[in-house]
Order: sequence, then structure tokens, then C-alpha cells
Amino acid sequence: MFVPFISEPSPKRSSLFRRKGGGGGGKGGGSSGGAKGGSGKGSSSSGSSSSSKGTGKSSSISSGGSSKSATSYGSGGGKVATIPAGQPFAGRVSGGGTRNQVYGSSIYGSGYPGIAGRGVAGRGFPFLFWPLAWGGIAGAGAGSYLHTSEYGSPSNTSRPGGVMMTAAFQSKSQNTTFRVVADNTTVVSLISSIAANCSSNLGNTTAITPTTYNDSSTGPPQPEQAIQYYRASSVALTLDDYNNTGALGPDGTPNTPLPSNIDTNFLNCLNDTIGAAVPLVDGAMGLVADAPSNVGIVALVWIVWFATGFFY
Repeated sequence: MFVPFISEPSPKRSSLFRRKGGGGGGKGGGSSGGAKGGSGKGSSSSGSSSSSKGTGKSSSISSGGSSKSATSYGSGGGKVATIPAGQPFAGRVSGGGTRNQVYGSSIYGSGYPGIAGRGVAGRGFPFLFWPLAWGGIAGAGAGSYLHTSEYGSPSNTSRPGGVMMTAAFQSKSQNTTFRVVADNTTVVSLISSIAANCSSNLGNTTAITPTTYNDSSTGPPQPEQAIQYYRASSVALTLDDYNNTGALGPDGTPNTPLPSNIDTNFLNCLNDTIGAAVPLVDGAMGLVADAPSNVGIVALVWIVWFATGFFY
């Protein structure tokens, strides 16, 4: 099982399955600091050992000038296409990302299949969703890559899945609060999945509500509090009161170890659930979009019938 900062990602590209009954048997104690700041290579995870998949729920998102269906627990692999002229980021490639490619690392810019290094400048959209826009003032320091304006502000309504939102998940047994940051569609979907899978870890499942991400706030979540990115850095899991100086330092700066007193069972459950349930655009959806229209099918049938009758 892959746990941020605690264990190494599994090289095995296996399917992810939904967890049952809350948190798993995570490792206790502290962290050794995990990966160094420059290793932005995406990785897969074996996820939960459950043998039954979760029930997928689809939501409509707008991407590249058309509507597409993103499904929780879906396999991904949406059609690879070039974004057409007249749309944001025209000429860039989108689609193709699959479920076993959703895991990144603690580095902003990770989770892009086959691409390493931090930062998201000029990249395509393997999962169709745009990377997080942490906002704020970029400045000229080593951490300026966290505050790019390339993808607009967090409140950009053109963002697939809607504006950036966040939701807090507090541990029932320890004073630990994690937060999910993503687009509105993804946050709403993950609240439902996490509440179902991690109920034994959560303090109050009915009190979890999405709130608008405010980039001018000095409170959590902040980019230096991110402990794991997913789906080409379009989703982040953060930890309150954590400050990763590695994210703010020069590329290659080691990560700050996670605190030793956090609820690692809860972290395991959150990490597994997000990896298994984060909404993806499935390959079948792209095929449906390119399927012949009803008018075309009727015309084809008429032509075949006419040609057949001609020879009798």
C-alpha cells in the first residue's frame, strides 16, 4: 500500500478497488521524509485489497468545447485528442490518462504519465482536468512555480469540473485534519466516496461540505501543506499545520517529514479512496462522442436497402 512520505509507490500497474469499512492498517509513527523535491514522476498504486469495485457515479464536465462524462471508479483512458482552435489551450493534447496513472507525489507537477519534474507550465491534459491554480503572487523565489497564472484564477469558470473547491476531513480519534482541493465536481464526488469508505475514521460525516477555495486566505489549505497530488496535479490532499519547506525551496530540496502524531490509518483510507474513486473520463465516452448520428445510420440503411433492391 502506497502512503505519502511513508512507503514507496508500487511499480505494479494493477487495478484499484474500493475500500470497505473505513481505514486500513496503516503504518504508525513518523515519516522519514519520503521522496526528494525533484522526483515528480507519476506512479501507480495497488490501492485497497478489496475484491469488489465501487459503484461509479457520472457527472458532466465541459472540456475542449464539448461536454464529457467523468465517472468515479471509472477506468479512464478517454480518447486522446488535440484541443481545437478557439478553445482554451488550443493545440495541446488532452485525454488518455487511466486509473492506474492517477497517483503523483507530494510535488506540484506530478501525476502526469511519463513526465517528471515540478511545475505545470505548458503541459497537456492527460485526464482532461486542468492542474490546480493555487493563486497568489508568483514572485521570483524558488516557490514561484506554485503560483502560476497560466490556468487562470481558482475561480475561473472555464475550468473543467467548475471552480476550485475544498473540503475538510477531520479524524475521529486524533487531532488531524486533511483537506481535498480540486474542481467542484471532483470535490463533491470525493466527499461522497470518502464518507462511505472512511466512516470509521471520520469525526462527523454529515458536516462535510465543499467550500470555495480562497487563494487570498492565509489559512489552510496552502500549497506547502500538500502531501499528495493526483490526476496530473488537478487534485491535492493537504494536511493542516504541516509546512513542507521542500516545496518552497530549490528543486531537489528534501521534503519536510510528516508529523509523527497524525492518524495514519485515516491517511491510508483517504489516499486509497481518492486513487480509486477520483472521477475520470472513460474511453467509451470518447467513442460515443464520435459515433455516427441517428440520421447517418438511417441514411446508410436506406442506401443498403436501395442497392439490394436494385439487383433483384
